[in-house]
Amino acid sequence: MIARRCLLAGLAALPAAAWGRPPEKPRFKAGQAVALGKLRGVVAYARLDAEGAGLADAALADAQMMPASTLKAVTALYALARLGGGWTFATRVIRAGDMLVLAGGGDPVLSTDDLARLAAGLAATGQPAPARFAVWGGALPRFEEIAPPQADHLAYNPALSGMMLNFNRVHLGWRQGGSQMSLEARAADHSPRAYTITAAPGDQPDLFSYRAEDDRESWTVARAAVRNPGSRWLPVRKPELYAGDVFQTLCRSKGLVLPIPEVIQTLPQGEVVASHSSPPLREILRGMLYFSTNLTAEAVGLHASGARDLESSAQAMQAWLAAQGHGADFILADHSGLSSDSRVTAQGMAHLLAGPGVAAGLPDLLKLNPLDEDLGRDPASATQIRAKTGTLNFVSNLAGYLRRPDGTQSAFAILTADAQRQAATAGQDLPAGVLTWTRDAKQLQRDILNLWS
Repeated sequence: MIARRCLLAGLAALPAAAWGRPPEKPRFKAGQAVALGKLRGVVAYARLDAEGAGLADAALADAQMMPASTLKAVTALYALARLGGGWTFATRVIRAGDMLVLAGGGDPVLSTDDLARLAAGLAATGQPAPARFAVWGGALPRFEEIAPPQADHLAYNPALSGMMLNFNRVHLGWRQGGSQMSLEARAADHSPRAYTITAAPGDQPDLFSYRAEDDRESWTVARAAVRNPGSRWLPVRKPELYAGDVFQTLCRSKGLVLPIPEVIQTLPQGEVVASHSSPPLREILRGMLYFSTNLTAEAVGLHASGARDLESSAQAMQAWLAAQGHGADFILADHSGLSSDSRVTAQGMAHLLAGPGVAAGLPDLLKLNPLDEDLGRDPASATQIRAKTGTLNFVSNLAGYLRRPDGTQSAFAILTADAQRQAATAGQDLPAGVLTWTRDAKQLQRDILNLWS
């Protein structure tokens, strides 16, 4: 049998006359790579070489497919259009009578190091110790999980509110046998203990079990899973208490003793005595697209829409797409792509990227050659790919821009899914066969891009 790469290279090397086209404009159809790859499931794709032009290559381009995290590219465009690239989020400390309030502004990238700088600034003002210390997270609506069908222990599925710290994750570490479990609000320079969250090993069939009380969260980890030393991130479900606990510790290190934090639902009037501003939105979106941060996507989408629930917020983003002339190809249920109810088409993604995407400077925000992370660098390719991946169980997508050595650029979307196996494993953590299928799908995406380039 002829190896896949040899056959693809041979196809690309055939004279253009062999395809019945002028030699100066050779074009190769991606269907050759799809037939060769034999990926189980549906493969939909579309390539657009210029805004306003017809599709240069396509198959099943109008098929409704799950977008997975390629939806974050749409969310980025929506947030830029509604808020502007220079938009920032403020986290404030407010003095209201005998109470000090840590007021979250919905900053999706707030870290422990940022709170440390805020604590230092607060201590420098010489504020006396308050009688009460409260945390307010009402700048955004509150959700216990951003995607309830996903497993509870997955770090990319935390709670969401107007107070978010370290992407609402806590770092769990343990020694051999699960002894001396530690939970830290880990950041680059500061990693204080998280006192409102506990973890312990236990004899249980499930890998993790979770219990919430009024003033704390408790995780139990299967003893068999912690036989050897290790660590992992866990999601935070009580983000206001988590942030208040960490801020209390950081203030104490600066000589300012705060009472035990309480959560309030209404923000009182008072004097802002210290504040922290996030990086500009454009920089936040660059990080969201690079690391595929679900919490950031949902937060900026909610900020952009002003809606009080994810369903209404997704509908507002879909209405914005319709106003741009791109509504027919999108059915949206969230901003991150975690929902199994969202749908996009390859042609819709390609047209959106070629039009509003280019106008907003989206290519500069997308990761360079993202397939290299899983497949390694392709030494035979001189083409630059800037794109967003999207991965769920038995769903693997790629949408972005292909720039050839001669400077020409195409917008594209390649959407692949095995719907039957996806539905059977939705929310599961690494079900059988998913790693092999996903790698095959990514290899097919690379093969298609190589033909297109």
